[in-house]
This record gives sequence, structure tokens and C-alpha cells, in this order.
Amino acid sequence: MTEKHPIPGDPEHIVKSSADLADGDQMQDQLTDDHLQRAAFLAKSLSDGNRLRILLLVGDGRKSVSAIVEKLELSQPLVSHHLRELKRSLLVKVEREGPFIYYELADARILGVVRTLSKVATDLLSVRTTF
Repeated sequence: MTEKHPIPGDPEHIVKSSADLADGDQMQDQLTDDHLQRAAFLAKSLSDGNRLRILLLVGDGRKSVSAIVEKLELSQPLVSHHLRELKRSLLVKVEREGPFIYYELADARILGVVRTLSKVATDLLSVRTTF
């Protein structure tokens, strides 16, 4: 008898994967309205592709605004706007050294969240036939 391997994007695989994360009843008990509001607050900050790119970049270590601008090829005002939003949502830490300001991830788990979201999106979109 051959073992059936899960196919990414297969709805059966997706349901089984979410069941493996935690017992549904226990998970729901832990997610109060307050917890969900906090998650929504962070999710809003993660809802922009440029912010995700910035998070991945500063995940490699602290970076100055100019280094972020150069690496991502975005305008300085746009990068500053996104960094303000990431700072407001506590996803990045700010450190000043003389005239320079450096940004770094506030918590390494953020990268795991971004990677998980990317995998889920890839799986879900792989079975979508229309947009």
C-alpha cells in the first residue's frame, strides 16, 4: 500500500494542516475578542507588500533608512512612511546613533509569521482558477 503525500493547495491537505496546529476548541477558548483585536492590529501592519519586504530586510540585522531605500529601490518618503507604521505597531525597534537611525525587528517570530502567511497564500492560491 502506498502512502498518500499531501499536495500543496489540496483543500483536504489545508484542513488537515490547520487541525494539526491546535485543538479547535482549545484554540477558540484562548482567542478572546481582545486577542483577536490585537491580531487584527498587527495584521493590518502586515497587509502591505513593501512593509513585508522591509521586515524581511531588517530581519537580517539592523538597517538605516538609506540602506533600506537603496536595497528595496523605494523612495525615502515611502520607506519612512512604512517604517513609521511598523514602529507604531511595535514590529520594529528604533535605535539612534548620532545622526543615524537604525531599524531592526522587534521580535524574530515576525519572520515566521510572514513565512507562514506566504505558504498559506501559496497553497490557497494554487487551487484558485479564477480571480
